[in-house]
Amino acid sequence: MVIKSLTDFSDIAKKQPVNRLIVVAAEDEAVLKAIKRANIEGIIEPVLVGDEKKINEIAGRIEFDINKTEVYNKPDPAVAAAYAVELIKNGHGGILMKGLVTTGTLLKAVIHRNAGLTEDNLLSHLAFFESPYYHKVFSITDAAMNISPDLNEKMSIIYNAVGAYHRLHIENPKVAVIAAVETVNPKMEATIHAAMLTAMYKRNQIKGCTIDGPLAIDNAFSAEAAKHKKIISEVSGDVDILLLPDINSGNVLYKSLNFLGGANSAAVILGAKVPFVLTSRADTEDSKFYSIALAAALG
Repeated sequence: MVIKSLTDFSDIAKKQPVNRLIVVAAEDEAVLKAIKRANIEGIIEPVLVGDEKKINEIAGRIEFDINKTEVYNKPDPAVAAAYAVELIKNGHGGILMKGLVTTGTLLKAVIHRNAGLTEDNLLSHLAFFESPYYHKVFSITDAAMNISPDLNEKMSIIYNAVGAYHRLHIENPKVAVIAAVETVNPKMEATIHAAMLTAMYKRNQIKGCTIDGPLAIDNAFSAEAAKHKKIISEVSGDVDILLLPDINSGNVLYKSLNFLGGANSAAVILGAKVPFVLTSRADTEDSKFYSIALAAALG
């Protein structure tokens, strides 16, 4: 299967049982607009946790009928986050979403040693992009969670991303381990990690995907660029997943694609018991909607 458009996530989600989306601090207009759209399309059933008065005010303003929606009045964001996590642990929902709450407050509840959702798994951010300049939807990881991952953490990030692709019915995603150059340079840790991950793939230590690196962005996306540099790669020109060296490069590429590259995006956090949507206030309503659809497709 090849994902050509972010709308494919909606199509995949609609073929599955409707999942409950637990929203933390749901008193956020942009978030509620995206949830309204997803609810109308039958992708999710919302459960709203937060300041009930403000939620009702916003719902009325955007003409979102929540009379039959479960709303839990938890005005304190930290309390709302803890309560939402508990709802999920008790089987009351299968997707978590950030509303008007800081990322730190939400993550504190998610990774809580006894009451959280992680079970010591590494959390990582996976963002999908639909670009007018590429023939299919691709993804980058990690642009939001792991600051400077070591080799073991990069392996976990790959496992999280590849697992997501498998749940989207893509059996063998192609992973490009990105660096500034295509050759191994002992002074550039990213190239050493890339070479080691590629060697581990070739020795069947990492399965379920095809890995190559180090690759620079140009020869990851363009087979012609790779050919020009005499690079022979199964990944070049048909990459699915870009593993970035660190959060700086990931975040810069993420925002460049959105604000300068004409791309639409959808993103989730992986590694917890359920996928969760951690959108930025700068993300468009479309991006928030597609992120919900992605989480529902993965759920």
